[in-house]
Amino acid sequence: MFPKGGMGNLMKQAKEMQSKMAKAKEEVKRLEGKGSAGGGLIKICINGKRELTSVEIDDEVLNEEKDIVEDLILVATNQAISDINKKIEDTMNAATGGMLGGSGFPGI
Repeated sequence: MFPKGGMGNLMKQAKEMQSKMAKAKEEVKRLEGKGSAGGGLIKICINGKRELTSVEIDDEVLNEEKDIVEDLILVATNQAISDINKKIEDTMNAATGGMLGGSGFPGI
């Protein structure tokens, strides 16, 4: 079925992939996604576990109507989510040679 040494080689490759994935998951935890709105008046940061790590609101924004501030926060947050998702996908694709591309990596 397998060429001589084929199964052993396959197992070795699987272990290498597993090691690369573990390293990539650790790298993902250190990533940071950023988003901003209103010319930088609202800034959001999200880590690789997709947790908000910081929210910065410039004092100038606090003079705006509530619905405007809410919209700016939504825009900045969605930008940060897109940014971190792209960085996670790039990191995982680099580790796997694109074999898992587009999977979303929900377990990370």
